[in-house]
Amino acid sequence: MHESCGVFGIYAPGEDVARITFFALFALQHRGQESAGIATSDGKRIQVYARMGLVSQVFSEESLAQLTGDIAIGHNRYSTTGSSRICNAQPIIVGSDLTTMAIAHNGNIVNTEHLYKELSEKGYTFSSSTDSEVIANLIHSSHEKDWVDKIRFAMRRMRGAYSLVILTEDKLYGVRDPFGVRPLCLGKFNGGWVLASESCAVDHIGAAFIREIEPGEIVAIDKNGVTSYHEESERRATCIFEYIYFARPDSIINGKLIYEARQAMGRQLAEEYPVDADLVMGVPDSATAAGMSYAQQSGIPVGEGLLKNRYVGRTFIAPDQRIRDLGVKLKFNPMPRMIEGKRLVVVDDSIVRGTTTPKVISLLKKAGAKEVHMRICAPPIRHPCFFGVDMATRWELIASHKTVDEVREFIGADSLGYLSIDGLIKSVALPKEMFCMACFTGDYPIPVQLEMDKLALESLLPADVKASAV
Repeated sequence: MHESCGVFGIYAPGEDVARITFFALFALQHRGQESAGIATSDGKRIQVYARMGLVSQVFSEESLAQLTGDIAIGHNRYSTTGSSRICNAQPIIVGSDLTTMAIAHNGNIVNTEHLYKELSEKGYTFSSSTDSEVIANLIHSSHEKDWVDKIRFAMRRMRGAYSLVILTEDKLYGVRDPFGVRPLCLGKFNGGWVLASESCAVDHIGAAFIREIEPGEIVAIDKNGVTSYHEESERRATCIFEYIYFARPDSIINGKLIYEARQAMGRQLAEEYPVDADLVMGVPDSATAAGMSYAQQSGIPVGEGLLKNRYVGRTFIAPDQRIRDLGVKLKFNPMPRMIEGKRLVVVDDSIVRGTTTPKVISLLKKAGAKEVHMRICAPPIRHPCFFGVDMATRWELIASHKTVDEVREFIGADSLGYLSIDGLIKSVALPKEMFCMACFTGDYPIPVQLEMDKLALESLLPADVKASAV
């Protein structure tokens, strides 16, 4: 399972905004590893540099030196609408000579096809297959002259999840959808301001975290500081998976430190699903905190039975068949001396398709584990996400068509315990009404088409655009 993107924006006259954005994107690399890009404005023109790959692969001293100005936005991408190719890398620039803007987007719009066809009929052309370009053109299509009014026009037409950073020649804008599905926060940097998907990026560049952008809020940042505008918010629907998996442990969302929430999940799992065992281990890295707290709560020793290769990320070097066949062993390596003959409690963040977990359990048993008891920080995922998570179709979700015991048998575990929804809410320690938990319950905050194709826009692109956009 992958989150869609990480976004960052900075308004800081006199600072090297491109370089600062580069380091902020480093801190948000976990949110997207397909492409990275930065756009800057020097008050007269907007420039953009975006390529496929990790932040460290995309940028060089030379490329950053070309990105001059006092304002910048940046983006890390994992595709949820549109395929993984260069034409879909962000930020995206749209507009005319008088109204040019660059945009970076985290989330997913569920009425994208309708808006795309409507804009196409009005003469707007598209060079990508992303909903982000649809959003940008929708903003640009407004007859309003003020950028805030243009953004408001688009917000009233869009349905779905979006946290946006928008760059014009002289201003930076941050936008969060009325449900607040995806996170966005504000920080103070020397004499300027920053926007980021997560507070960890604010911390990394030495800025001071100020607050989170509210659902339905637009912030405009310029030489006069920060001005806030609010659109009506129907209900809160923050994605609960930010706490379980997506966000970094050192980030704060809705006033809660993610690390503490994951610790609480581990304690709650130990209460809901105790078991006699010899060693507790969290699958690194997202379940490490939960594994430690499960051990503390249960009184079972904690240890590292699996080591993660943290440098396996995206590479442009294709593995040969022998390496490809190793699969999950490229990512994890068991330590037989730690686990041989032991009954293990293995804590993980989630089970989605059920393709990785059986391989992890097989690795542990081949390394000598006597028993493997899986404990999962998320309830069973039975419904797909349409709001910015590249998860799976409903049929691909193993819990949608198997009972818990059938899942246990399929993955090869000796026992399996999913954290209950009530236990999850208790762990996060915030009201249940604040969250979108549709992937567990099927209760979506807005009506959705139950089978959506992330590549749907590609079929609508003109043939010449398809051919040139590889």
